[in-house]
Amino acid sequence: MEEEVNITELIVNAINTIFQTIFSSIDNNLYSILDNITFINTDILNNSYFRNVFGTSTTNGILLIANSLILGFLLYYCIRLLLSNLLITHVERPTSFIFKLIIYGICMNSSIFICEQFIFFTSCLSSSMQEVGSNLFGTTISFSNLVDKLNTLIQIEENSFTIFSIDGLLKSVISISFFNLTFSYAIRYIMIKVFILISPFAFLSLSISTTSSFFKAWIKCFISLMLVQILVALVLLVIFSIDFSNNSIFSKFLICGAIFALLKANSYVREFMGGINTDLTNGFNGIRSFIK
Repeated sequence: MEEEVNITELIVNAINTIFQTIFSSIDNNLYSILDNITFINTDILNNSYFRNVFGTSTTNGILLIANSLILGFLLYYCIRLLLSNLLITHVERPTSFIFKLIIYGICMNSSIFICEQFIFFTSCLSSSMQEVGSNLFGTTISFSNLVDKLNTLIQIEENSFTIFSIDGLLKSVISISFFNLTFSYAIRYIMIKVFILISPFAFLSLSISTTSSFFKAWIKCFISLMLVQILVALVLLVIFSIDFSNNSIFSKFLICGAIFALLKANSYVREFMGGINTDLTNGFNGIRSFIK
């Protein structure tokens, strides 16, 4: 009987050690990554490879393809204008079309600058909220600093952590949620770059009424992806405003609720204004709904 107890104790200790190692690794590596991929600034564009793919001038990269489409749009309008005289259908005046083509052609070639300014504006808003929190609470509002706050509630030190407890279960939920959160925000990071790359085509689509819906879909998705970090900054402010000192079960469940809000931040923004879903489980459905 005593031998069975010893074996059970060894198994439990081994399980606790494994989970303790996993959670410690997540704490030491995951939170700093989250800061970099969540709070995006103009540094996302400061990559020579990305700039080369986008195009450093009108003669290379994505910009070359977009500028080539101007001739295609012009040919399309000429054919429509010719058919309108034969079929007696309404087509906008040539002067109006040429004016729009010039204006949106300029916007197309300046699209990376326009996206950069919006990213800068969003980054300033989220940074301002973090700065306000830093002044109020005397600590940096970030994921990397959040781990210290969480560990004051849930201890994972050696010989004191057990997975078979309320703290252990809460720590498991929090760690799994943050692991999911990392993938979700990594998808968001990549999709922001993708939408910047297709921005020239979005601006050019405004020159013809039949293709202008592409710009509406693009701008809605791009703005929703950027606004996520503002909501995340607000949620982090709420988390840091919670009293961690009393170590109560109420505070622990509030933290879990706040982390769930972080996990669903993109879904909340999407429900408010549309866009694509970057949740790990629904990412492909979000992309499919954007195409429709």
